[in-house]
Amino acid sequence: MAAVSDRLPAFPWDKLEPYKKTAAAHPDGIVDLSVGTPVDPVPLLVRQALIDAADSPGYPTVWGTKELRDAITGWLRGRLGASAAEHRNVLPVVGSKELVAWLPTQLGLGAGDKVAYPRLAYPTYEVGARLCGAEAVVYDDPTELDPAGVRLLWLNSPSNPTGKVLDKDELVRIVAWAREHGILLFSDECYLELGWEAEPVSVLHDDVCGGSYEGIVAVHSLSKRSNLAGYRAAFVAGDAEVLGELLEIRKHGGMMTPAPVQAATVAALGDDLHVAEQRGRYAARRAALRAALEAHGFRVEHSEASLYLWVTRDEPCWDTVAHLADLGILVAPGDFYGEAGARFVRVAFTATDERVEAAVKRLG
Repeated sequence: MAAVSDRLPAFPWDKLEPYKKTAAAHPDGIVDLSVGTPVDPVPLLVRQALIDAADSPGYPTVWGTKELRDAITGWLRGRLGASAAEHRNVLPVVGSKELVAWLPTQLGLGAGDKVAYPRLAYPTYEVGARLCGAEAVVYDDPTELDPAGVRLLWLNSPSNPTGKVLDKDELVRIVAWAREHGILLFSDECYLELGWEAEPVSVLHDDVCGGSYEGIVAVHSLSKRSNLAGYRAAFVAGDAEVLGELLEIRKHGGMMTPAPVQAATVAALGDDLHVAEQRGRYAARRAALRAALEAHGFRVEHSEASLYLWVTRDEPCWDTVAHLADLGILVAPGDFYGEAGARFVRVAFTATDERVEAAVKRLG
């Protein structure tokens, strides 16, 4: 029973529990800036679409409805500049995390194969490699990797946790390198619509991939842009051959996005107003927290996009976590994302306006 779980690292968030208790003991309550879960309302038109599709007694399809595929391909063309996107280039998934965790297994990777991802990264890339028995390798620049044995290369722009953005020229160079060496490239772009000091670009953009999706796939989620983390609404797009293989596997596994969620996704992808409104909320929270953290002695690095500020006081990250917990503020230690984050913390600006205001006052 423990054979598979024994391959996995300790679940990092459990280590934060004592600091959460400390922060919760603050007279004015905890300000939780750790996980980065959305707290704002689900847009009304999305909720209405879910309600309207609630009478869905039959099984949904893994590939999704035609309306869903139309909505995804339309968004890819209009938002990402992926002019060649067709139905065969898209596949709905049940939230992006399950895709990241199980992708190496579904691709048939195992012992002797390598899965590469950034040195500072979302922990689930490593989990995916461990689940299938592949070797996890980290990089600063993927083109400096020894390509031998690398079967899957993860990009993440904008980055979680750092908010760093890979510009178009960097993406062109990396895509060319991966294709030269026959390495499948998956780009996690879940924060693409949350650029602040940079304009994130997709690997599917015509200027990056040359209008061909050979060997590349992008991962997108509605959790952050549309406050749909609770809906598990996400999709992958790109190489039709790769997605066709995943579709066959996922059909056997019954990995179906619920029909009402498919309808809600159509509504969310068809509306830009709620995205702009949510960006406005996050922009205001980001500005307030950044100013307060810098005034408190923190240095912000990268953070040009995403929902996080990557900050340091040039001390061990757990000392910073403890210091902020004493102020009633909970943040994520940087070493959750790799040893290179050992002197940083990740500060999410997904709390309510009232809680952000409380954090600003405490930092002052």
